Amino acid sequence: MQENFSLKPFNTFGVEAKAKYFVEVNTAEELIETLKHSNTQTLPLLFLGGGSNILFTKDFEGLAIQLNLKGISEELLNENEILVTAKAGENWHEFVMYCLNKNYGGLENLSLIPGNVGTSPMQNIGAYGTEIKDHFVSCKVLNLQTLEVETFDLEKCRFGYRDSIFKQEGKNQYVILEVSFKLTTQNHAIKTEYGAIKSELENLGIINPTIQDVSKAVINIRQSKLPDPKKIGNAGSFFKNPTIPSAQFEDLKAKFENIQGYPNGNFVKVPAGWLIEQCGWKGKQIGNVASHQLQSLVIINATGNASGKEIFDFSALIIDSVKEKFGIELEREVNIL
Repeated sequence: MQENFSLKPFNTFGVEAKAKYFVEVNTAEELIETLKHSNTQTLPLLFLGGGSNILFTKDFEGLAIQLNLKGISEELLNENEILVTAKAGENWHEFVMYCLNKNYGGLENLSLIPGNVGTSPMQNIGAYGTEIKDHFVSCKVLNLQTLEVETFDLEKCRFGYRDSIFKQEGKNQYVILEVSFKLTTQNHAIKTEYGAIKSELENLGIINPTIQDVSKAVINIRQSKLPDPKKIGNAGSFFKNPTIPSAQFEDLKAKFENIQGYPNGNFVKVPAGWLIEQCGWKGKQIGNVASHQLQSLVIINATGNASGKEIFDFSALIIDSVKEKFGIELEREVNIL
């Protein structure tokens, strides 16, 4: 266990923050032993994955635990389905590539999403018409009160849009140890209707795409729009896409005829990036922080010297301006500490 430990390498924004204590664990048993340690009983706990969905606005006065649990296992269910289980510390994109290399279908639209497997159920990560709940079977979790391992199935996880039980009443109650997905081995369901996948496949000269082709298209699209966190600090999409009542959307459409929206029952999902761009934030920089020049939904540590508070304050200005112009209050997707 280390003291006064820098968390800068453990968050993709690259902001400086220190943890009072820090430890890395490689197995569930090590994690349980760490939590049983007498000095940790009263300390606040922070579990670190890939650091791609967190913003530190201050030092953490507790114990930060880096979950480095690794390993992937498989169980053939039938001639067309396989259960693939990955430990929490596996890198998400590398896990997706592992599946694609074995021709396991289902996760290809989720290529190049930053972070680790263990954090993927927390906010039901999704992109290009797919969410992990579409292929999720179960996850094993450690109950932090009893230190017993439990299994959560799809229903118990209560997945919603970028939401789950782990962000609601289960927050700070459980640690995800591994996640199991049901994937296809041959009769793959190809999803190309969402976003720019079709046009990118056309650019690649592909008419009958494989799951590997879809992944390549998604990677190309993401790389063209989103900055690499290894080169410039960011956490991907900083805000959720808001969902508003259809009547409110129609009122807004009367004022802003070019407003974009995706109907879902009596509600419409409005792209947060479009709202932010209409308020003049695309590419705008204040001090060390900016909205990305190609994707206004992404806030970047433009100089590499931004503090977490600077980034948070910048996001607050965006929220205020969108609410003032459109009457819609954006919600941060990134966890704030």
